[in-house]
Amino acid sequence: MGGENVWDLDSQEGGRLAARWWQWAFSAPDECSPVLDETGEFADWQQPEDVWFLAGTYGGRVERRCSVPHGRPIFFPVFNTQRPALLSTRPAVMNVAEAKAFLNGAALPLHEYTSPPFRTGMTRRVAWGLWSALAPLAQGQYVLEVKASTGGGFWVDTTYHLDVTSP
Repeated sequence: MGGENVWDLDSQEGGRLAARWWQWAFSAPDECSPVLDETGEFADWQQPEDVWFLAGTYGGRVERRCSVPHGRPIFFPVFNTQRPALLSTRPAVMNVAEAKAFLNGAALPLHEYTSPPFRTGMTRRVAWGLWSALAPLAQGQYVLEVKASTGGGFWVDTTYHLDVTSP
């Protein structure tokens, strides 16, 4: 099931989407942040019209439910980081011991993307990460699972229950 749902991005397009994702994630105040959200209540925070971003976490286990408009590709981090690009546009790269994503149990391909420099507020930043992207899904219910760890104690385990709805 995973293969036909993959959105194939080149490294430049993936890097640009990673930058946009971080700008989106940083745009939300803490009280309605999709990244801090534990239920999916804020998954629709200022979503762009051409893609649907799913939030990662700052670590640990979370289970979220959300609706995704039919016809929208989906872009999400499996493991990512960013830093201010003050002296260098080289991103901080993390050692990843494990990184996996599954859609309804089928493994999804992961891609390493480095963003071009981007701004959030007054800060110029650069990002790195392992990402996955889905072509628009047919209407229906899906379970998306993301699991990753550094092997040094930091880990993420996110489950999304997605409801792809009609336009």
